[in-house]
Amino acid sequence: MTRPILLRGGRVIDPSRGFDETADVLLQDGKVAAVGTGLGTPDGADVRDVSGLVVAPGLVDIHVHLREPGNEDEETVASGARAAAAGGFTAVCAMPNTDPVTDNQAAVGFIVRQSLRAGGARVHPIGAISVGQRGERLAEFGEMVGAGAVAVSDDGRPVVSGHLMRTALEYARTFGIPVADHCEEPTLAAGGAMHEGLVATRLGLKGIPAAAEEIMVARDILLAELSGGHVHLCHMSTRGSVELIRRGKERGIGVTAEVTPHHLSLTDKACETYDTHAKMNPPLREAADVAALRAALQEGVIDCIASDHAPHAYDEKEAAFDDAPFGIVGLETAWALAHTELVLGSVLSLTELLHRMSTAPAKIFHLDGGTLQAGVPADVCVLDPGFKWRVDPARFHSKSRNTPFTGRDLTGAVALTIVGGVTVHDRAAD
Repeated sequence: MTRPILLRGGRVIDPSRGFDETADVLLQDGKVAAVGTGLGTPDGADVRDVSGLVVAPGLVDIHVHLREPGNEDEETVASGARAAAAGGFTAVCAMPNTDPVTDNQAAVGFIVRQSLRAGGARVHPIGAISVGQRGERLAEFGEMVGAGAVAVSDDGRPVVSGHLMRTALEYARTFGIPVADHCEEPTLAAGGAMHEGLVATRLGLKGIPAAAEEIMVARDILLAELSGGHVHLCHMSTRGSVELIRRGKERGIGVTAEVTPHHLSLTDKACETYDTHAKMNPPLREAADVAALRAALQEGVIDCIASDHAPHAYDEKEAAFDDAPFGIVGLETAWALAHTELVLGSVLSLTELLHRMSTAPAKIFHLDGGTLQAGVPADVCVLDPGFKWRVDPARFHSKSRNTPFTGRDLTGAVALTIVGGVTVHDRAAD
C-alpha cells in the first residue's frame, strides 16, 4: 500500500476541467482522492508544502525512442523512464524502431515488463505498422494491442506505400488506435542532412526540402479521410504542413499532429557551425516555419508537444555532419524549454502549455492521465515556474548527452514527479 501524499497550498492547474486555483491535492491508494481547500491529513501521510509551485497532471510524451532492445548503451527503458520522470513526464510512448523491431506480441510484452520493473514514468509501447518496419506487410495489430500497444508507427521510416498506409488506417480503426506516421517522401529527402535553404547552400550540404514532408502530410490526410481512420502526424516542421492539417481538420478528417520543442525554438541557423547536435529529422527549418508552428499550437491546429527523445552515443555524433545520425535527447529539457520559449515568450499561457503537454497527448492516444479528477491514477507533477537553471548534459539521467541546448539558460523546473501515488523524482534529493 502506498503512503498517502498531501500536496498543500500549491497553484493547482487541471486543464482537463478548466481548474486553476490555490488548493490542496490528496493522493491516496495510488489515486487522486481529492482536490480542494482544507483537506484533512490522513494518518502517516507525506505532507508537502508546495506553496509558490504549480501542481498539474503529469506530463505525457507520446513520442520517445528508448533504444531497448538493441542499443542499451544509448538508452534503456529504465534510464529513459528515469529521464522522463526528471522531466515531469509520468507517461511516455516508446517508438518501435528497436533491434529487433517491436512488431509482435512478445516484443510489446517485453517493453511492458521492463517498464513495470523500472518504476519511473509509465512506458507505453507503440507497435510497428509493418513487419520489421520494412513497409511490405502489416504487423499483427490485434495481438500487439492485446499485449499493451497504444498506437502503431514505423517512425524513423515513412510508410512509402499508399496502399499499406490505407490498410493500416482501416485495420487500426477496428482497434481504436491511431496510426502515427513519419512524413517524409524518401526520394526527395534522400541524402539530405538538413533543411534545403540558404544555410545548407552556404554550408555545402544537401538539403531536405519542406515538400518532402508536405507531400506525405497531404497523402496521409487524404487516406485518413478515405479510410475513416485516425492518422497522427509526428514532429511537424513546416508552415505548409500546418496549412494542410488546418484544411484537414476543417473538413472533419481524423488527423492529429505533434510538434517538438526544438522545432518551436531553433532554426536551420543552429547548423551553421556544423554542429551535429542540431542535426535532426525532420530538420530544423526557417524562422517563418517556427512562427507558423507556434501559431498552429496556439490555435490547436497542432494538438500537442512531444519530445522525439532520440539518444545517440557520443562517438556517433562526433562525426562529420553528413555522417552523424539524426536526433537529440529531449525528455529532461522539454518542459523547461517550452515554458521559457512559449509561456515567457507570450505564445501560450501556462494552462495552455500544460494542456498541450498533458491533457491533449493523453487524449490522442487514449491514455489514463492528463487530469486531476478524483479517482484517476495519481500521476502528478509539481513544477517550479520561476526556477532558473543552465542545461548541463552531465547531469542528465538519460544515458546520452546529444543536445543542442548545452549551456542554455532556462526558466522553469520540475520539483516533484509522482506516478501511481509514488514519488519517482524529487529535485531536492537529486
